[in-house]
Amino acid sequence: MKTAGITFGVLFYLKTQKTTIQGSAPICARVTVNGKRTEISVKRSVKAAEWDERKGMAKGNRKEIIELNLFLNQFKAKIINTYQQMLLNDAAIDGPAIRDRVLGTDNTTPTLMTLMDYHNEQQMHKLAPGTMKNYHTTQRYVKKFLLEKLYRNDIFLSQLKYKFILDFERFLFNYVPKDHQKPLNNNGIMKHIERLRKMINMAVKLDWLAKDPFASFKKHFDKVERECLNIQELTAMANKEFTIERLKCVRDMFLFSCYTGLSYIELAELTPNKIITGIDHGLWISTSRAKTDIAVRVPLLPKATELLEKYRDDPRSLSNGTVFPVISNQRMNGYLKEIADLCGITKTLTFHIARHTFATTVTLSNGVPIESVSKMLGHTSIRTTQIYAKVVEHKLSEDMRNLELRMSGDVLCN
Repeated sequence: MKTAGITFGVLFYLKTQKTTIQGSAPICARVTVNGKRTEISVKRSVKAAEWDERKGMAKGNRKEIIELNLFLNQFKAKIINTYQQMLLNDAAIDGPAIRDRVLGTDNTTPTLMTLMDYHNEQQMHKLAPGTMKNYHTTQRYVKKFLLEKLYRNDIFLSQLKYKFILDFERFLFNYVPKDHQKPLNNNGIMKHIERLRKMINMAVKLDWLAKDPFASFKKHFDKVERECLNIQELTAMANKEFTIERLKCVRDMFLFSCYTGLSYIELAELTPNKIITGIDHGLWISTSRAKTDIAVRVPLLPKATELLEKYRDDPRSLSNGTVFPVISNQRMNGYLKEIADLCGITKTLTFHIARHTFATTVTLSNGVPIESVSKMLGHTSIRTTQIYAKVVEHKLSEDMRNLELRMSGDVLCN
């Protein structure tokens, strides 16, 4: 191919000097610009006996061979398209420049992987470890999508269009995990889309991207009822006598969260210095939400205070410098399943249900104003707390009965 005085060519060849013990050799693309050669690894291998050197393609009718040749054709088209784009943009053209753009390592043209790495590096010390873990998971799904559907390792930000978002969403809906994990549900998919959108928004703010491909995209979350313990289940757990120490300890920490609204990580990091004397001269928790770093202050109920006293001199707590002898969240949830069985609770217990129980059964159901509950939960918006208010049917019934009595009294007075 010759354009504007530039000679350009692409062919695939086997790098036989790196043949493995099994007889497979890596495939490379050779890009030649004005007689100078540049090698690009395509991250694929094939046995020498299955390679047609003259055509620069694999030979045979096996499914794997057909898929390999399809990949090679698409990889070649990507190289040619990159070359043509550089021509149109009057960019300096040589083999290394084409290679860097194809592989997404060109520093002058931001790519999606560059953006994700930059975002995660910038947010590492601002977001909670659990939140950062979720961003890394989203990045892994994007990498899978690029490789399995677009046959590439990266993409320039300038190539992101609305269709990319729709295709990624469909990929997540159809993705079948190869390990023990369950397929993603709709809300899980929307969370990945939401995180990707936040990273794309950063690119727009940095002027790395001229137009937001999410501009017309609408998320759609399914409504999910927040599971919590009712008063009967909470009482049954509190009154249950356990002979196994580990179950007794996990039950107590779970109950403490039911009485305070602390999440697992907040309980795990609760130290004696975070227990203070409040404005009412009673004991309060003064901490911050691990997820958002929002300041949280919670007056302690008598039952919560009893649990504090119970573990004040526990050697495990003293050794860790924490209020409770905390174990990992995974082990905690495993023990909670045992506790649920022993207490006759059929709900699937996880530690986070304790926080939901505080919001519904312990506070809202007992007439604590939603504004106060929102403050104690560390929510940034009262709309988040309103999710819990929707499930307190017992409180709604009680309020209506009280209204009915008041109205009856008014009628009698008149």
